[in-house]
Amino acid sequence: MTTDLLDRSAPAPRLKPRGSSQGGLRQYNERVVLHAIRLHGALPGADLARLTGLTAQTVSQISKRLLEEGLLVKGEPVRGKVGQPSVPLGLRPDGAFAVGVHVGRRSLDLVLVDFVGAVRERWTLEHDFPDPETVLAEIERRLKSIRRKLGPEGSERITAIGLAAPQSMGGWASLLGVDPAQAARWSGIELHEEVARRTGLPVQALKDTAAACVSELVAGRGHSVHSFLYLFVDTLIGGGLVLDSRLRAGLHGNAGAVGSLPLGLAGAGASMPAQLLSVASLLGLEQRWRQAGLAADALAQGQALQAPWREHTEAWLQQAGRAIAMAANAATCLLDLEGVIVDGAFDRELLQALLRAVEQAMALYSWEGVARPQLAAGTIGADARAIGAALLPLYANFAPDRDLFLKIDG
Repeated sequence: MTTDLLDRSAPAPRLKPRGSSQGGLRQYNERVVLHAIRLHGALPGADLARLTGLTAQTVSQISKRLLEEGLLVKGEPVRGKVGQPSVPLGLRPDGAFAVGVHVGRRSLDLVLVDFVGAVRERWTLEHDFPDPETVLAEIERRLKSIRRKLGPEGSERITAIGLAAPQSMGGWASLLGVDPAQAARWSGIELHEEVARRTGLPVQALKDTAAACVSELVAGRGHSVHSFLYLFVDTLIGGGLVLDSRLRAGLHGNAGAVGSLPLGLAGAGASMPAQLLSVASLLGLEQRWRQAGLAADALAQGQALQAPWREHTEAWLQQAGRAIAMAANAATCLLDLEGVIVDGAFDRELLQALLRAVEQAMALYSWEGVARPQLAAGTIGADARAIGAALLPLYANFAPDRDLFLKIDG
């Protein structure tokens, strides 16, 4: 649904607090109706009743309440059929907002997402490695800017902040070349609590690559691929796991932590096998360029596959492709996956080159006794983590199953 259906001249009704409890049947039925419209687009009441299994009278009562609250908007009447023209009901884009925050090792990214999931605003602050106080101050400043843009009525419709960050921000300091004292500043910091305290908004937190996985599940290939391993290639590669259209977090929130997968057998007295992240991360690609005396910002300039960077990029692609294929093989043997989806914080040309390298390398592994999964490119790109973070509170507050993404195993 597009925003041209919205009468912006009328004052927005006040959004009633909905919380996260599903205790009341009425609230649950409201969420069922909203979710049906989110999945299928604007629909007349008769179609909503058919899809949800609710009576026409119940749908009418719910629709009236949601229109009064400003969560739904009426479309143009559809004429030409017997009887009264039907009026489709769609989500009102300004009905609710969520803020997605991604705190990464190289950048801080914020997005403002509206009720239909469209990105209204985005901001990025790049850094060599994040400082906690700088990050928190910037988040606070950006929230004030968002509130000014939305005005008093729009600000009341910000449901929450979704926060995506690495599970261990100070981890792998030596690999990253980060001063241990700088990495140690993150020790003991409860980032979601600090963000909530400074902004006055509820905060829902998730591992950054799991948040990226959420965005693919909701707005990408998750509509057609129901069980998949998701890999996001950034400074350090990471991932998420979707089984039966549910994000699986795991006991400690680490399900899909592919970056930690070993790439060989351990031997007595030998050094530990390298992890996937040591060869399939963008950090390794940039190190190859630096060792060759080349500028390490070729990714930002879209030059990774241009001379003189190309030969070094191709060497990285070959190694990363074999390592990712190995991870895909091991994960599929364990989980019987339908697909493996790869995305990253770089241009689509390089992503396609990486997929070709992975596809070729998958043929080097034995698939006897297991079905080889479909390999596909992610559809969201660099914004995946921040967008996925913003989707968390929207679904928690307005979907019938508030744990739609977060099925904690255990």
